[in-house]
Amino acid sequence: MNGMTIPDLVEAAAARHGERTFLTVDGTRRTYARTRTAAATMAGALAARGCRPGDRVAALLSNRVELVDLVLGCAWLGAVVVPLNTALHGRLLRHALDEARPRFLYVEEELAARVKETGYAGRVWVTGARQAPVPHTGKALDPHPSRPGDTAAVLFTSGTTGPSRGVRCPHAQFAWWGRNVADSLRLTSADTLYTCLPLFHTNALNALAQAMTVGASVVVDRRFSASRHWARAAETGATCVYVLGAMVPMLLAQPPGPGDRAHRVWRGLGPGTPGPLWETFRERFGVTLVDGFGSTETNLVIGSVPEDCRPGYMGTVRDGFEARVVDAGSACVPDGVPGELVVRTARAHAFATGYVGDPERPLGAWWRTGDRVVREADGWFRFVDRLKDCIRRRGENISSYEVETALRAHPDIAECAAFPVASELAEDEVMVAVVPRAGRSLEPAEVARHCAAELPGFAVPRFVDVVGQLPLTETGKVRKSVLRERGVSGATWDRHG
Repeated sequence: MNGMTIPDLVEAAAARHGERTFLTVDGTRRTYARTRTAAATMAGALAARGCRPGDRVAALLSNRVELVDLVLGCAWLGAVVVPLNTALHGRLLRHALDEARPRFLYVEEELAARVKETGYAGRVWVTGARQAPVPHTGKALDPHPSRPGDTAAVLFTSGTTGPSRGVRCPHAQFAWWGRNVADSLRLTSADTLYTCLPLFHTNALNALAQAMTVGASVVVDRRFSASRHWARAAETGATCVYVLGAMVPMLLAQPPGPGDRAHRVWRGLGPGTPGPLWETFRERFGVTLVDGFGSTETNLVIGSVPEDCRPGYMGTVRDGFEARVVDAGSACVPDGVPGELVVRTARAHAFATGYVGDPERPLGAWWRTGDRVVREADGWFRFVDRLKDCIRRRGENISSYEVETALRAHPDIAECAAFPVASELAEDEVMVAVVPRAGRSLEPAEVARHCAAELPGFAVPRFVDVVGQLPLTETGKVRKSVLRERGVSGATWDRHG
């Protein structure tokens, strides 16, 4: 399959778009032609240091040009890049290194001490203000003849519900991501994509593939800033943005101002945006958020387009993919009934081949997503909850997502999370953690009264924590495993107390 490896993407984009700007990151601007050269010379530099096709090269780097060069250089050489979450340290960093077993590790100077503490025995390269990066003085190599199904990267899942796992992502998976999301967002060569999401996760990495697919430009910032987001979008000339998790409510929690619409952005990728926030976001910022379902293991299986969105819905199944909603025994449930989403694809190598250490999944196998969804009779899919986040109380299944949607309707709540904790009756109780808007205060009893007006009685939270912030992943997802482990404390308000 021609055109379905990462070097194929790089070469085709360089041939078509040459001196057009592809990437702006960390103060560096790269044309498409210069990006091809950087990939080839990085591959040469890696080879000169003993790296060979199939070797795994881990990276503990923030959003900087060296990480982009490493991703593309490894793909060019036929090696496997393993970008690691820069927040990892101690036991969790050891876990990731033990899972991935890289031969080499490329790390920022400021993070090098963390690697030393793990006892990692492979070769370490350090980059930073006082350290030279892996030089691009190696001989420029021709691209390795990788196949579309060969592993290009090992990406770790977010670990929001348990230990993160390393996912084997083939070359063609990135090519399909680029095609599918570019089509869903209606991207063209006239677009500038702006992301502040980390390059060690699928979303930002695939923004690079989307740009290459259509010849667009992509601007990558180091981190998300709610107060500066729209100013940065304006400064970069962005026409499309990427928002995940808590980013939407955090942006809406900012004081309104003239910068809300002083930009060129008119659409963005915003998976999982609650329905009530979708219209508010569009009215305030002038940005239509396109929803969809995809994961590190899969692709854009379900999606919508800017001209056909339905608030609170992920969309419909895209060409080349299949989706079912099943019960615990894998039998399909009727439309309108919640169940687990399972997906598969007819697109060759559009999905991951499995997890590190597991056997390869056969092409066309069904993938259990762990998401609880509803399929409507007209084919639109609605997210209900993560199966592990579902709360079981008094014989009823309670969606933490729906509890959070009710909480967000409160004018003084900026962020929130609902999760189960054990009760005295060998079932779950509903607990919520809420963050007040800036300059506002929250009384737990008022939070419970608000929920009682919005939710059935069995779903009203028993426990309420008012907190300054929620534990988040680098992509803005709430770490509910941390909240569940913390549970009820002496400062927690108890509706039955």
